[in-house]
Amino acid sequence: METITHRRVAVNGVNLHVAEKGEGPVVLLIHGFPELWYSWRHQILSLSSLGFRAVAPDLRGYGDLRRPSLHPRSYSILHIVGDLVALIDSLGQDKVFVVGHDWGATVAWNLCMLRPDRVKALVNMSVVFSPRHPKWKPVDSIRALLGDDHYICMFQEPGQVEAEFARMDIKLLVNSILTYREPAPLTGSKIKGFRESPVEELPPWLTEEDIHYFVSKFDKSGFTGGLNYYRNMNRYLLSS
Repeated sequence: METITHRRVAVNGVNLHVAEKGEGPVVLLIHGFPELWYSWRHQILSLSSLGFRAVAPDLRGYGDLRRPSLHPRSYSILHIVGDLVALIDSLGQDKVFVVGHDWGATVAWNLCMLRPDRVKALVNMSVVFSPRHPKWKPVDSIRALLGDDHYICMFQEPGQVEAEFARMDIKLLVNSILTYREPAPLTGSKIKGFRESPVEELPPWLTEEDIHYFVSKFDKSGFTGGLNYYRNMNRYLLSS
């Protein structure tokens, strides 16, 4: 792979690992769960070849850092957006192009709402814009529509899903989530079933080397940082 520059940037009391390449207008690439900057490795090279400066951080709670010591409430959308605004400041940019996927898309929607003055344009994938409902909290709505076994509901109780993940081989877990192919939503029952599921052949866009990279990072950091994003979903009034 062509050379991608890696460095750490201190923002809001945390040190974000940032991968970047290129010169020109900045494109900020925001990953999802359970992912890393590495999910954008191909896009970084492509964008830099087209005259852009591609910047992909490992979000708060992800990457090389040891298991997070921050309180779960320190992963609210205000904290995550604040990290990215501070990162944009550190890049010396007034405005940037933003691309988000999965949780990164949710973060990107909120970045646009809270700080539209810092965004030139937005490309989002996987998660549609969901405005606040005057009566229903997000997790309560999911529970009412899809039941307690929906993965977002399962992720709410600190330690519960971490204990389930700890019972699994981490390579099998990462492989199973990244290659999940069913059209129906992921559930707690399906997550528990990963232990008995055979490892399917990897799709052409994902190699053993890629799986190894994700495993090496999550084996060090654990999954709690990323799970804490879900645990702040019902604090949606913070964005009002």
